[in-house]
Amino acid sequence: MTTSVERPQVAGAVTTGPVFTARERWVLLVASAWLVIGLQLDAYAHATTPELETFWTPWHGVLYSGIAASGFTLLWIMKSRLPAIPTYQSLLALPNALRIPLAGMASLLVGGGMDTLWHNIFGIEKNLEIFVSPSHELIILGMVLVAMGPALMTATLPGRVLSIGGAWLVGISALFAVLPLHIYSLHATALGFYHLGTGRAEPNVFSVDGQLVHGYLFSTVLLLVPILMIGRRWRLPIGLPTALVSIPALLMHLMFASEGPWWPQLTVAIAVPVVELLLRLGNTLVTLPVTARWSTLGLVAPPIVWGAVLLVGKIQTGTVGWNIHIVSGLLTLTALTGVATVLVVRSIQRLQSE
Repeated sequence: MTTSVERPQVAGAVTTGPVFTARERWVLLVASAWLVIGLQLDAYAHATTPELETFWTPWHGVLYSGIAASGFTLLWIMKSRLPAIPTYQSLLALPNALRIPLAGMASLLVGGGMDTLWHNIFGIEKNLEIFVSPSHELIILGMVLVAMGPALMTATLPGRVLSIGGAWLVGISALFAVLPLHIYSLHATALGFYHLGTGRAEPNVFSVDGQLVHGYLFSTVLLLVPILMIGRRWRLPIGLPTALVSIPALLMHLMFASEGPWWPQLTVAIAVPVVELLLRLGNTLVTLPVTARWSTLGLVAPPIVWGAVLLVGKIQTGTVGWNIHIVSGLLTLTALTGVATVLVVRSIQRLQSE
């Protein structure tokens, strides 16, 4: 089936080969890596240097030079696909796999310009403000869309099976697309500072306990979506789901809680490959319709992984910080959230050719 990301470019052009070359896909991957690594360095600096009060930091230098590198890379990729004098129609004729990263670059430029002005007028954000500031929202959105580019470009190739190189490229592209979201949702994540309840006999609704319950659910969605999106287009390479969960978990701990115990994120990193192995073995033993297989993943994987974290927490600290009502309800909610995420993502209509 031909999708819109496979659409030929400028009217009149004859497409005889891949829509994008391997060189274009890998160069954009390197540029987006520069961009996202700049964000991670900046986030690490803010997390470890509380007195950081200036916009002019080396970390911002990496971040903004990454924006420039991504922009010039996209211009290089567009050059052969546009007439000498680009028009609105010629821009619209670009493949979606290129238009989406371009939209991300536009968001980055607007957000970056706003961010400089914002800091000069209103000062440097701290704590929760960092995660809600409008200029930061545009920057994160832009990063996600640009980092998706290499995977989207790979999706223009025919076939349901990724080559080894293609699997690496798509996996890294997905990681760079989702890492900014994990960092930006630090205030509502199960991969950040808090992993167990506070231990209050009757936890309040608006409290750290309540925040962490929602963090488990939001992290469930955020960890599942890239796996589901890749699995909708290709057969999932062995180990890719593990990498898409374990690496963000370990990096989040390294950036924001490296002085704390590693057992929560190591538990995630160990539990996920076990779950992947069990589900792959189960799929070979029991034949189920494709939707049922994916729904089983959503129903089973989240409570096993988060349950393992709570179990190891109990062993390590002597308590999970919550009573049986919250623990059992939390794991049930993660299972329902997982299967709901599967059903929603699997129901997204593939784009048709225009």
